[in-house]
Amino acid sequence: MFKKIGFFAIIFAFFVTGCASVPLESGEKSQQVKQLKTPPEGKAGLYIYRKGFFGGGLKKDVWIDGKCIGETAPDIFFYEEVDADKEYEISTESEFSPNDLIINAKDQMLYFIRQYIKPGLFVHGADLELIDEEKGKQDISKLKLAVKGTCS
Repeated sequence: MFKKIGFFAIIFAFFVTGCASVPLESGEKSQQVKQLKTPPEGKAGLYIYRKGFFGGGLKKDVWIDGKCIGETAPDIFFYEEVDADKEYEISTESEFSPNDLIINAKDQMLYFIRQYIKPGLFVHGADLELIDEEKGKQDISKLKLAVKGTCS
């Protein structure tokens, strides 16, 4: 019986939360960034993205070394070029404290970091994972580029 109640509670929550949205870049700029070009010498490229409908009503901040990259919503991505041969802390807000992922950026490499929403005690939280290049490229091809620089 409790399983049925839990299932219906999840379905109800899905329908009443709606979908969050964030400002998007132009379709032209999005297509340009989706070309996945090799970064210039001395740089690495970070694609940070969120896909899927779970937690669709939530926006979650993302930072690189404490610098706001932006708020995520379902099916968007950000692209940031960083200096190569350095370590970076990519963070996302979660329920009680930020969750972090450390990337050692190599020269002229592309990195794909997926933010995902996970159940929480009071509200949904978020976490980050490094995705292999082939899967990351497939995912980015279906997403829209968000405007950077706005965190809550």
